[in-house]
Amino acid sequence: MKLSVLALDYDGTIAQRDVLEPAVRDAIAAARTSGIVVLLVSGRTISELHRVAGDLHFVDGIVAENGAVIHFPQSGHTTVVGPSIPPQLPVELGRRGIVFQSGQCLVDADANEAPKLLDVIRALELPIVLNFNGGRVMASPQGVSKATGLKAALDTLRLSPRNTLAIGDRENDHELLRLAEVGVAVEWGSPALRAVADIVLPGAGPPAVAEYLRKVVPAGQLPTPPRARRRLLLGYTDDGREFSLSVRGRNVLVAGDVKSGKSWVTGLLCEQLILHGYCVCVVDPEGDYRSLEALPGVAVLGGEGAAPTPRELLRALRYPDRSVVLDLSRLRHEEKIGYIRTVLPTLNVLRRRTGLPHRIVVDEAHYFLHDPDVTDLLDLDQNGYTFVTYHAVGLPTALLAATEVMIVTCESNPLEIEALKRACARCDKVDVGRWEALHRLRVGQAVALPITEEAGGSLRAFTMGLRLTPHVRHREKYVDMPVAEDRAFVFGANEKGAVHRVRTLRQFVIVLESLPTRSFDGYLRRGDFSRWIQQVFGDGTLGSDLRALEARYRDGGGANAVTDVVAAVRSRYDLAEEEEHELALA
Repeated sequence: MKLSVLALDYDGTIAQRDVLEPAVRDAIAAARTSGIVVLLVSGRTISELHRVAGDLHFVDGIVAENGAVIHFPQSGHTTVVGPSIPPQLPVELGRRGIVFQSGQCLVDADANEAPKLLDVIRALELPIVLNFNGGRVMASPQGVSKATGLKAALDTLRLSPRNTLAIGDRENDHELLRLAEVGVAVEWGSPALRAVADIVLPGAGPPAVAEYLRKVVPAGQLPTPPRARRRLLLGYTDDGREFSLSVRGRNVLVAGDVKSGKSWVTGLLCEQLILHGYCVCVVDPEGDYRSLEALPGVAVLGGEGAAPTPRELLRALRYPDRSVVLDLSRLRHEEKIGYIRTVLPTLNVLRRRTGLPHRIVVDEAHYFLHDPDVTDLLDLDQNGYTFVTYHAVGLPTALLAATEVMIVTCESNPLEIEALKRACARCDKVDVGRWEALHRLRVGQAVALPITEEAGGSLRAFTMGLRLTPHVRHREKYVDMPVAEDRAFVFGANEKGAVHRVRTLRQFVIVLESLPTRSFDGYLRRGDFSRWIQQVFGDGTLGSDLRALEARYRDGGGANAVTDVVAAVRSRYDLAEEEEHELALA
């Protein structure tokens, strides 16, 4: 992922005995010249930083007083984001002879004074906490930390923690490193901080930080830690253990048969990325991901309205805390192809410039990414793509070669399995029988292929986890596209002698809503509705829901059975509210 922000602690990290390391100052200047925003994150007050570092224009912004105060030198704007220290606290500290320094939201003293500070705080019953920083102790309001201050500064600048690298050395830097996408602890600092950091920077002092910045900044990308703190839970293996993926910006392929659960597991990945604070753009040809709009910061564009222009899409993605689902379900197939061939290069330019979106998801990838010029549409060097397909064999070799994670649901096509085997460089020692078992996976099960680091060089099977948002199945494919004539649901002659042959879910719902409940008594008692949904549409979840409603009807509790069946279908398939209630039935 793109490196957009450097968040640097001051004392002990880039400065020793109050003095800023000159080589670090030069490295900061080089970073800013390359477009990287540099923020100083310190426990000191603004006035103290002025005293020890001089002119503060060498950075873009300052998070002071351990996160309580934000200052932007260029504009001179200062914001206090934490509660002020209650006036009785410094008064009582002075009365007891405790030596301290006071800022707007923080009191700083020698660490040996901590017991006395705590006595005063308890006596005054103040919502104040103590934070240690080497030989100093800071008393500050509850809920304020370097992380809260940095987040406020990033929000002001419309930048993301997911594009931020933070470097610190002591106890009060834990939250700072935890918020950043990559947290670096210096080797000469706190052992406890080193133990939880993503990366430990070797060396003996601030000159090592300058050297590190000179290596990281030119690449323009966040370094990849040996282990990732953020993980995406996909489900559970047969022995009950969690199976999860590290968030590393890798390219992901989700493959498998039609109606085998590909969009479910992809939606599961998207949900967790969004909740971790990543910006996600889903190219959704069939309207499968509309329900993600229930999550914070997610907008669905297109669908019933016109698909957004590239300019409108760029505006929607200009904020790092926003994600977008491009619902293209109302476009004709040819229009989808043309639109996607325009949008993908636009997203590439945006990612090169801003690092957003962090992940681009392309569903039904085989329709749009099969041409030899696919590399012109994708920026595979930037990674962060997720491709979803039932026809992996039709994807270009360059795309498969750039894929580092492969998740497969039920796969019954031997040609597809062979293509996936060829794409997995680590599968030579995998038992052939494990591959053959792919076609026996049930709905709700999946396998991580050996190319996936977390699979441990084998085929790692797991049962998919639950999702927060409902799964809205293909709107066009299942709601309005008719099934074959021999798979239609046939409603026998009613009082007027009419016979209805229903071939779409919309027609099914309209018939249920247009006739009295007594017309459907036999269908409900035999379980015909749930059987049709299960066998024709392969929707086990909705089929199970309808079976429960049918059983309740048979037990005499079905006065509202038909209404409940309609509600279940509408909830599952997101039927539009504005429908034509006239039906031409064959």
